[in-house]
Amino acid sequence: MTHPSPRHALDDPRLSERVNLFPESVIREMTRIAARHDAVNLGQGFPDFDPPREMVDAAHRALDGPYNQYATTWGTANLRQAVADKLARFNGLDDVDPDANVTVTCGATEAMMCAMLSLVDPGDEVVLFDPYYENYGPDAVMSG
Repeated sequence: MTHPSPRHALDDPRLSERVNLFPESVIREMTRIAARHDAVNLGQGFPDFDPPREMVDAAHRALDGPYNQYATTWGTANLRQAVADKLARFNGLDDVDPDANVTVTCGATEAMMCAMLSLVDPGDEVVLFDPYYENYGPDAVMSG
């Protein structure tokens, strides 16, 4: 399967060449198209109902308590410690350092980029299975 060249969302001569390499997100494109045609947006998941009352109440309690600030970008210490403990327990490791060995990311795309930037050098070969999510393709990785 061949993928068409990505549409560049920011084809603007006033911006840097690097920024003009970024393709528009499929989610953003589908959201715009769904809005134009008054369609159900399955790409973004906009609910047409209120969240459960329990969830709203829990969010209010969290905001009234100590969890009302941005977390550190690599995850809060107690979350990284919990991940380290579980990783050590499930993999039979003696010690997993939550500061050196655990990074919490904002989703799979950020996790994939963290792994790729940590382990892959320019010129290394990476195998991709097709079809793949747009952000996993060579254009997205190389322009990021």
